[in-house]
Amino acid sequence: METAVSKTEFRNAMARVCAPVNVITTNGPAGRGGFTATAMCSVTDEPPTLLVCMNSRSAQTGLFIENRRFCVNVLTGEHKGLASSFAGQQADMDARYAAAEWINLKSGNQALADAIVSFDCRLVEARLVGTHNIFIGEVAEIRTRKDGHALLYFDRNYVHVPTMAGSFGG
Repeated sequence: METAVSKTEFRNAMARVCAPVNVITTNGPAGRGGFTATAMCSVTDEPPTLLVCMNSRSAQTGLFIENRRFCVNVLTGEHKGLASSFAGQQADMDARYAAAEWINLKSGNQALADAIVSFDCRLVEARLVGTHNIFIGEVAEIRTRKDGHALLYFDRNYVHVPTMAGSFGG
């Protein structure tokens, strides 16, 4: 019989996977919220859809589900402090938002003014899997920026990797 992979072994292995750092925001009838996430990816382009994972023990879970909207803000290397704040270092939501400039979107959500890209999404499905909720969002609006380098998370640390255009031949 095969031995199951332990929680620690899995978490240590996932720490070796490099991922972009995102601040996920919501604003609506239930109020304003936000958290830092690396578990975000595209699902399909017909219709444009992505997913985000959020710990189900978060006090904000109900807020995101009730608002039925979220915005994925992809961070730059200059956003390390903001990432830490939205990761829970700063408990007060107003203080988290006060640390940056935000743009009001048509949906009522707020996008980080200087994010590399922001995806404003309508929540179409929320599914609990183990310890996390998977939020599937249909993209309603996109804001992009032409410059900036992504903030990444690797080996349990924020890493800023500048673009090396042309160095891989292509």
